[in-house]
Amino acid sequence: MPELLTVEEALATVIARSRPLPAEGVALDDLTVLGPIFVLKLRFAPKGFDRKLVAEMWLYPDNSRILELSTKCAPGEAFQVAAEARAFLAERGVDLSGDQETKTRKALEFFAGELQATGDASSES
Repeated sequence: MPELLTVEEALATVIARSRPLPAEGVALDDLTVLGPIFVLKLRFAPKGFDRKLVAEMWLYPDNSRILELSTKCAPGEAFQVAAEARAFLAERGVDLSGDQETKTRKALEFFAGELQATGDASSES
């Protein structure tokens, strides 16, 4: 019979196997869970575009959001497919001039700010 692990042991094993901890001497208990972030994801094939698209809407707790549209192609086709996708979206009135922001960076900055505010509030009491 295989050895049974606690949830904590199983999680530590998965993390250890998947990637090293961020810094030497950082224990699992030193880490903080961030989130949640509500994500809507849709795979679809729009009429008039010969590739499938994936739309992801990340809804942050402060009511801000990021919409990401992506498609797949071979590396040698990247610039051509990007140009075609931009043209397809522009023809349909999608504004492509907005600030570019990665979902993960925004999430980390948001939750780091929350952690800092929580730490500041607890140190004042």
